[in-house]
Amino acid sequence: MTKQHTLYVEVSTLLSDLFEIDPQDITPESRLNEDLDLDSIDAVDMIVHLQKRTGKKIKPEEFKSVRTVQDVVDAVDRMLPDA
Repeated sequence: MTKQHTLYVEVSTLLSDLFEIDPQDITPESRLNEDLDLDSIDAVDMIVHLQKRTGKKIKPEEFKSVRTVQDVVDAVDRMLPDA
């Protein structure tokens, strides 16, 4: 399993558990606001949970351009050192 795939599974699970989104509705192309109905408060909750999971502080500018689930995965991937 690739690092990207592992992160995608983690992010998908987080979205499903935290916001009660049906896992079948979550794809890499899913738009956070339009498809998954997440608002800015939800995005902050997601960032807080991602910070706890990664142990890294997430800079707000890292998430300004995040629009899709894949964007979240890519942003987290950039924060983590290569294994």
